[in-house]
Amino acid sequence: MLIVYLYSDLTCSMEEKISVKAIDHYSNLFVSKLADSFFQKKEKINGQEILSLCEIKQVNLLVVKELMRLWTLENEKWQSPFFNYEAAEVQQSMAQFKNSLSNNIHISKKDFLPLLKTAVSQTLFLVLAPYDFFSDVLDAKGNGVLRAEDLKHETRYLKINKAPLEKLVEKLEERKAELITGNEAFALLDHILEEVNFTPEDVDGYISSFSKVAPLKVEDLFESKTQPAANVPKASAKEHAPQSIADNLAKKKIQLIKESLTINQKFMFTKILFFGDFEIFSETIDRLDNFDNFDQAFKYISENHSQWDTDSEEYEEFLAVIQRRFP
Repeated sequence: MLIVYLYSDLTCSMEEKISVKAIDHYSNLFVSKLADSFFQKKEKINGQEILSLCEIKQVNLLVVKELMRLWTLENEKWQSPFFNYEAAEVQQSMAQFKNSLSNNIHISKKDFLPLLKTAVSQTLFLVLAPYDFFSDVLDAKGNGVLRAEDLKHETRYLKINKAPLEKLVEKLEERKAELITGNEAFALLDHILEEVNFTPEDVDGYISSFSKVAPLKVEDLFESKTQPAANVPKASAKEHAPQSIADNLAKKKIQLIKESLTINQKFMFTKILFFGDFEIFSETIDRLDNFDNFDQAFKYISENHSQWDTDSEEYEEFLAVIQRRFP
């Protein structure tokens, strides 16, 4: 997935691809240094120590979240044809047992490292690519259905860029919806992002905090595109449009681009083609929807967004959507 990162001291936009390998490499380095510092004095780490381990509180909370996830998996194994684990008395005892366990966390370095690495990696994505993080949360359940309570549980562990998911939970509670499909959740989140005009938090402070443990240059976490962007052709639009999208002409015509885009497409186009500016993205979509034909729309793009990389998958997908609007 591509992302645009804006430096606070030098506002320069870069089209880049986030590197999972680089995130993994840095997470290993960070975890090694942080864990070595702690475990050289102690053999085990407890719950209170986890909550104060890292200066970036989000890391600590995501460790706890992962522990609770593991607890849930363990709990699901407790099934029996002989005993009723669903009985109210048993559930109450289980809750008390869980509280007792949470107050008696005791983890060795070997077992703690994977938990900490997961938390660091997730925190980096939450800081640098919150849109992708949101999508992962809504896709994580795998069966296409989300429980409102599970989503609410997720937000309890978020400190960074949490407003959209909190608002989503609020809307589900207003509807008294216990279950919602992933697509419905995406659609709701889409409206929420438009309503609140969500802007991700500035990353500089977090990068500085990470660097206190292990030096970090944010550009090292991305794969820069070294090839200069080609100019969009300004004539014979359909003739010069990428061949890979030609088949889209045969697809069913859409009435409005704005109504046809998925939340993932909006995230992607905003980040990559519009440098993270959702307002400009929305204005452009409205403008394109008001043209009479593809040639007019293509001319507008070529004149106003000549810096776009016409070889990119995102550009081709964007043009494919426009062609479905004006087949």
